[in-house]
Amino acid sequence: MTTTRDSVKRVAQQARDEQRRRGAPGAAELPADAIGTRRTIIIERVQPELDGGRHAVKRIVGDVLHVSADIFADGHGLLDAVVLLRADDEEAWRQAPMRLVDNDRWAGEIRLERNRWHRYTIEAWRDEWGTWRDGLLKKVDAGVAVPTELAEGRLMLEAAAARTPGADARRIGQALEAIERARSEKQAVAAVSGGELLAAMRRNPDRAAATRYRELDLVVDREAARCGAWYELFPRSQGRTPGEATTLKQATWRLADIAKMGFSVVYLPPIHPIGLTNRKGRNNTLNATADDVGSPYGIGSEAGGHDAVAPELGGLEEFDHFRRAVEEQGMELAIDFAIQASPDHPWVAAHPQWFRRAPDGSIKYAENPPKRYQDIYPVDFYDDDAQARAALWDELRRIVLVWVERGVKIFRVDNPHTKPIPFWAWLIREVQRDHPEVIFLSEAFTRPKVMRALAKAGFTQSYTYFTWREQRDELREYFTELTSSEMREYFRGNLFTNTPDINPHHLDAGRPAFVLRSVLAATLSSLFGIYSGWELCENARLEDREEYLHSEKYEIRVRDWDAPGNIKPLLTDLNRLRREHRALQLYDNLRFQDVTAGRTLFYRKALPGELDPRTGEPAAWREAVYVAINVDPSVPERAILHPNLPEIGIGWDEPYRMTDLLTGKARSERGADVAVDLDPNGTPFLIFSLAPL
Repeated sequence: MTTTRDSVKRVAQQARDEQRRRGAPGAAELPADAIGTRRTIIIERVQPELDGGRHAVKRIVGDVLHVSADIFADGHGLLDAVVLLRADDEEAWRQAPMRLVDNDRWAGEIRLERNRWHRYTIEAWRDEWGTWRDGLLKKVDAGVAVPTELAEGRLMLEAAAARTPGADARRIGQALEAIERARSEKQAVAAVSGGELLAAMRRNPDRAAATRYRELDLVVDREAARCGAWYELFPRSQGRTPGEATTLKQATWRLADIAKMGFSVVYLPPIHPIGLTNRKGRNNTLNATADDVGSPYGIGSEAGGHDAVAPELGGLEEFDHFRRAVEEQGMELAIDFAIQASPDHPWVAAHPQWFRRAPDGSIKYAENPPKRYQDIYPVDFYDDDAQARAALWDELRRIVLVWVERGVKIFRVDNPHTKPIPFWAWLIREVQRDHPEVIFLSEAFTRPKVMRALAKAGFTQSYTYFTWREQRDELREYFTELTSSEMREYFRGNLFTNTPDINPHHLDAGRPAFVLRSVLAATLSSLFGIYSGWELCENARLEDREEYLHSEKYEIRVRDWDAPGNIKPLLTDLNRLRREHRALQLYDNLRFQDVTAGRTLFYRKALPGELDPRTGEPAAWREAVYVAINVDPSVPERAILHPNLPEIGIGWDEPYRMTDLLTGKARSERGADVAVDLDPNGTPFLIFSLAPL
């Protein structure tokens, strides 16, 4: 009598014979688009992905990379997929499972553990065992005999046993033995349809015919790339005697005060030797006197170029002392990388082809009408000599690496939009290959598409238009674009309130403007910065221009750092809140809230809860910090705030506690209509939390 076991063996042997007769090559032997390929799974609409994979998305060590895609194929069989990830110095891929969300949309996530460039992709394959098992059970439920199906299953188990290690191999072997022992079809079905076997088979699939999406770049930065409070200072102006410059070592006394205010990065404009030819005088005048110190941006003299420290600042020895002092205060040093030269720079004599010349043969100085920089020669990246261009690129890489070796890991790059974007893509990748911890801040106040292109090229952080966004609605529109559009994948906006070049006109309103702009900068983004003097509410300007009167770029300034009316306590409180509340340390978690008022901006930053697999957005939020601020420094306003309570787990009609995070004062509220008075002459803002009672 023929048994079920005999039937299974006979059909399995027939299947093997047919496979040999056809001689069909495995999918691994054919390219993905070849005639006869079995790689027929479609993977599309991958998120995140920038410009078809031409540019890298950005994340931070410790983040979870969430990846989703449409994954489907012909027929009705089941599929399976994984996210693949590897660092640029690794050969092996890490993988994490993806899950079917809905309507052929799949999602998966993988934690990012290393500060390096990475590549990621998706691989999908047909779940042959799962598909076979579903078909088997449907026929069994319908009362149909399944000897052929059991024979197919045996073949799949034998193949899986050969490629599977460890405990899973033993489990598959047990299933094969159970088929051998089966005295009925029912017993054989029971042996191969269990959940444990299904899991073992899915952990060890045949992926020879898998479809793999193109590899995409990912930059995983350290935490300082996403969160930081920058303080810019000219070291020569940190003294107490008018007209007397300070060296780097002498300037270290200021660091304790900066650290006390809570800043994490001390940023120095160029510290290199300053040229004498065409040196600028005070207020950017053309006729410098013997006492004028010149602009640090006129880089280079007989004392050296970009790899030297100005003798008047104490040279390399005092630079190293200053850097160590910054780090001892728990902060990090950033320096300027300005690709330009004074007429006295060593490059001018050694490499004249690196500079653009006028028809009369003279080197052309820099201009940005109406501004003219007679003390600066801009570098020309477009000389006809390819070897000269390559030598220039190599020299600039050398300069950056010299400072990296000296302990500098953060560079603020001056005017990168006036240099070729491919150069930046090359330079940043070259530096970060061996020094992935290095951070580059793009100081590009230029056209939006150019600013975005620089960020895509690799800049870690970017200056923004924040300085010129003043009205409530334009602030809301701009920061929605920065933090909720595709820009959040690659553009991290560092909100500088002012710079040595920019004294915005809204500061004419005085101290109230400094207060509200400080709050906006410190809470809209996880990255912000001030140029020294901001804490003293300095706003004296050249007439009808955004430039400072008695600009520190051209002269030594002496200040009373505790002068009456300063906002140092406010800056200290803001930085304290940023340290205490993780939500303020994240970048793309900004969400605007409804408010009944004309001048009040109302927004929330919170920690994301579980993601909605359909949208990729958080389904709930926690530990929310709210900010309501009157952006007009001249007119008080009563505003009615309408927080979205259900998003943080509070019902519309439930009572809750509202706590002022600066004062600690709390009050009870019910409903989403909260009245607040915001007075520029008193307190134009409220930073608070909400919690159920």
